[in-house]
Amino acid sequence: MQDKSFTVLDLLDLDLTGHDALNLRCIGGRTGLSKTILESDINRPGLALTGFYENFASERVQLIGRGEFAYLRKLHEEGNTERIRHLFSFNIPCIVFSQSLQPPLEFLELAEEAKVAILQTDLESTEFSVRLLRVFDSVFTPRKTLHGVLVEVYGLGILLLGASGVGKSETALELVERGHRLVADDIVEVRCVHGNTLIGAGPNALISHHMEVRGIGIINISQLYGIGAVQEEKEVQLIVKLEEWDNNKVYDRLGTENHTEDLLGVKVPFLEIPVKPGRNLPIIIEAAAMNERLKAMGYNSAKDFNQNVLKWIETGEAQTAFYGTEDTY
Repeated sequence: MQDKSFTVLDLLDLDLTGHDALNLRCIGGRTGLSKTILESDINRPGLALTGFYENFASERVQLIGRGEFAYLRKLHEEGNTERIRHLFSFNIPCIVFSQSLQPPLEFLELAEEAKVAILQTDLESTEFSVRLLRVFDSVFTPRKTLHGVLVEVYGLGILLLGASGVGKSETALELVERGHRLVADDIVEVRCVHGNTLIGAGPNALISHHMEVRGIGIINISQLYGIGAVQEEKEVQLIVKLEEWDNNKVYDRLGTENHTEDLLGVKVPFLEIPVKPGRNLPIIIEAAAMNERLKAMGYNSAKDFNQNVLKWIETGEAQTAFYGTEDTY
């Protein structure tokens, strides 16, 4: 579920263009615009209008197309408003008429009385359903806000995490300088799409591509490096945690184990990189990105190295190299 309630007015105010536009306008029941949409699905109330209300999904957005509209007009011509009145007795968030269909005046009056917003779109029912479900998929998806930096390196979305001042922004700035792209700095909003894909972006499109660099202040990456140096959103495919070097801690030196981090129920490859003077973090992260891409294609450098060592031992060359060719007593 989304972090905050999503109302009918929020749906109406969505700034969508092109193939995402819903082309919605309110034609009645404006007092119901504050109602919250709780379900990320659509219902066609054809059976309900006939009087069959068993398992009626009243909590969903109700969509009326040509078929439902023809029956609604028939009820109106017969003066049978009881079925329509019964429809409005349920807690419906809103009703949408597709293809610019205009409901009867009595229908709008009942909607006003029941405080149910009546919306209209010029789109066909099928096309509108596809677009609205796509909107719901984005609005109702689980999401989490993290303190970090999201960059795209060699096509791979890398989420940089770590304590404040460890060098996340400076590392990201060097990566941008080397031709990679910034998605978000400081605050990254991650949402889970389709249950298995994590999409990261800045919480605000107006400030996402600004970066705070200690000693300089706020800089605009898109203005300094061009529009090609930034990206609106990116799938999170690798998490890298930067931390101060701890001499008492044993760090992974072979990489034979695949570590993951659970984020919104999705297992994401995870690396822990220690930071100390002299370490070139951007180059290390570039190598990590390329290595992760190789793993995705089925090649694991660490496992290949391990197998080669085992083969070398089996040939006896390792014993010869260790003990020498002559006995030294």
